[in-house]
Amino acid sequence: MISSGQVLQTAQSIADIQEDDGGVPWPEGHVDAWNHVECLMAMAVAGLTGNVERGYAWLERHQRDDGSWPMKLVKGEAVERGGESNHAAYVAVGVWHDLLVTGEPERARERWPMVKKALDYVVDLQTPRGEIVWERDAQGRAAGYALLTGCSSIHQGLRSGVLLADRLDDPQPHWELAADRLAGALQNHPDAFADKSRFSMDWYYPVLGGAVRGDQGADLLDKEWDTFVVPGLGIRCVSDQPWVTGAETCELVLALDALGDRERAEQLFADMQHLRHEDGSYWTGWQFANRKHFPHERSGYTAAAVVLAADALLGLTSGAALFRDIPSTYGRQAWPHRAHVAEVRPSTPLQHDSG
Repeated sequence: MISSGQVLQTAQSIADIQEDDGGVPWPEGHVDAWNHVECLMAMAVAGLTGNVERGYAWLERHQRDDGSWPMKLVKGEAVERGGESNHAAYVAVGVWHDLLVTGEPERARERWPMVKKALDYVVDLQTPRGEIVWERDAQGRAAGYALLTGCSSIHQGLRSGVLLADRLDDPQPHWELAADRLAGALQNHPDAFADKSRFSMDWYYPVLGGAVRGDQGADLLDKEWDTFVVPGLGIRCVSDQPWVTGAETCELVLALDALGDRERAEQLFADMQHLRHEDGSYWTGWQFANRKHFPHERSGYTAAAVVLAADALLGLTSGAALFRDIPSTYGRQAWPHRAHVAEVRPSTPLQHDSG
């Protein structure tokens, strides 16, 4: 397990790559809303308030009238103009997380119009069966298929939006209905989604996003455990390549923690620490047949996943249970758990810094 000081150093490595306009880019230079939000969440854990504020200002500036964001922006300019549904939905997760960490509803209230537009964009892409198609293209045409990983993340976004709406006294019952229908599709209609089963994210994301929990979630993770988990190293990004990645490993840590499986969560988190660089950043992945980092980069989104997993395991902030406490109203019952989930006591961010 890493220390709180090391978590802080990792969050600072994200702040160090944040651009002057507030965007947090991929190593190759583009910004997308989903990974940007994840990086803001990690910096919120560290109390890097100024960096977080600049990041949300970036989101507000680049949100389009329909509620979406361009898929990719470089230096503030859209280079891929389609709008992904999961990118828009994750903004609600970020704003809800920031409220949990800071306890400051005024910030959430200022960002609320952005969240409302974003989730209404998402809900408008839902099919009668319940899945949500993955994008509108640059001409505004809805895609013809849905992605399981994206929809699992959207489920968390909708649930976070409902919680945020209730906290701000502006209920949005159509989001709750959409989340229920989406959960039903994720649980009962695997044929609703394009086949991306070689990717580990399609394996664990229904658990991570809160649509599948309890015994069903535990059985789901057990089913492909040996396919994706490489003992001592982490988990594969794809089933057919000798390549483990830090972000996917830490997301599986969060999914295991959400099921109460702390032993395996802590072991996997320890296993992936071989990707840590001395400056606190993390290599994206490791090709264990060639014994080389691949790609040869240290990514902000990997560092962000590490910080969020560390918070869940160590209980560093009052946002530590973000992934653990995703509510489910599908069937109107809370998820049964195989194992008891330890209570995390609320605390403050690791530091307070104007950035």
